[in-house]
Amino acid sequence: MAFVRACGLSELEEDTPKRVELDGTPVSVVRTEGEVFAINDICSHANVSLSEGEVEDCQIECWLHGSAFDLRTGKPSGLPATRPVPVYPVKIEGDDVLVSLSQES
Repeated sequence: MAFVRACGLSELEEDTPKRVELDGTPVSVVRTEGEVFAINDICSHANVSLSEGEVEDCQIECWLHGSAFDLRTGKPSGLPATRPVPVYPVKIEGDDVLVSLSQES
């Protein structure tokens, strides 16, 4: 599993998504509840950036229609979204946040 640097850990504010592009894939990197998560940045319901939404209770909310996605699984917790979005493995090395685009789910 190949990991690439997404950003610095020091660049992440708690509960504030950071949009990065890795090999042409938009990814939202989120630091919350003592962990760092990487989730595809495009809502499965509407083609909008999830990183523009809010993070709460380990979920990221789509700002357009209000669907929230679990940062651990990518599964939506409510309508209108019904399909999950991909989540990606993350590891921390020093200040580097590394993400693998191999999907966990």
